[in-house]
Amino acid sequence: MGTPDFAVASLDILVQNGFNVVAVITAPDKPAGRGLQLHESAVKQYAVSKGLPVLQPEKLKNPDFIAALRDLKADLQVVVAFRMLPEMVWNMPPEGTINVHASLLPNYRGAAPINWAIINGEKESGVTTFKLQHEIDTGDILFSDTVAIREDETAGELHDALMHTGATLLLKTVQAIAAGNIAGTPQAHIPAAAIKHAPKIFKDTCQINWLQPLSSIYNLVRGLSPYPAAWTVFQGKNLKIYKAHKEHTTPSKAPGEFETDQKTYVKIAAQDGYLYLDEIQLEGKKKMDIEAFLRGYRFQE
Repeated sequence: MGTPDFAVASLDILVQNGFNVVAVITAPDKPAGRGLQLHESAVKQYAVSKGLPVLQPEKLKNPDFIAALRDLKADLQVVVAFRMLPEMVWNMPPEGTINVHASLLPNYRGAAPINWAIINGEKESGVTTFKLQHEIDTGDILFSDTVAIREDETAGELHDALMHTGATLLLKTVQAIAAGNIAGTPQAHIPAAAIKHAPKIFKDTCQINWLQPLSSIYNLVRGLSPYPAAWTVFQGKNLKIYKAHKEHTTPSKAPGEFETDQKTYVKIAAQDGYLYLDEIQLEGKKKMDIEAFLRGYRFQE
């Protein structure tokens, strides 16, 4: 059960290692693009290419879907980047349902673990496999694996690293379940107050507050790149920032004010330095590097 690119690597490793994937469950096709053509999820595209049966329920409690799921007689269900399952679904197979989550649980439970790890300036992240139960991302941990986060790494780059680490960890987990020699570890060993969370990201989350420390602003940009992207208002228009670098210094401008030579750089002041813009997208324009932007941009007086 999965939808985006992140889930394809996990499905592929099960197929490549000879596991009998009796069906793939993914999101319904959605209209996308200018022509609103129906767009198949990355997982569906892969499943179809391999001749795997695909189910695309609108509602996971639909009686027809539940009956079809039961008819598959799966021993185990695997969830990677899907949606919340009702108990009648996750509790159906004899071996239960396992999830591949892109964090070192119990930290960063929630919808956006990759983004929040970078936004919060973490030096490492990882992947956890666990058994599904009632509360989201709280089931017994089966295995986990750690991945270092580089100082300049973006959420997109960490996503790709965790996608492959997660697939490898899933294979290890499924092999252990098949061999009957796995025991889960409860997540109760960390007090609830000490756990870091990864809630859904909204547009307001992405707006830069230039009164924050420079490192926090830089981490926000990295943690939201390439999607949904940190943004600020620049000369009256929304400006998305995809790549930037920082200079710790005592700025001569107030936080949020910019300096430029109109040829090679734009830098925006924070409390303790400047954020240099490297790759941006002004409202109504294409994404471009800063020099290309400056060649075509007319500054307001």
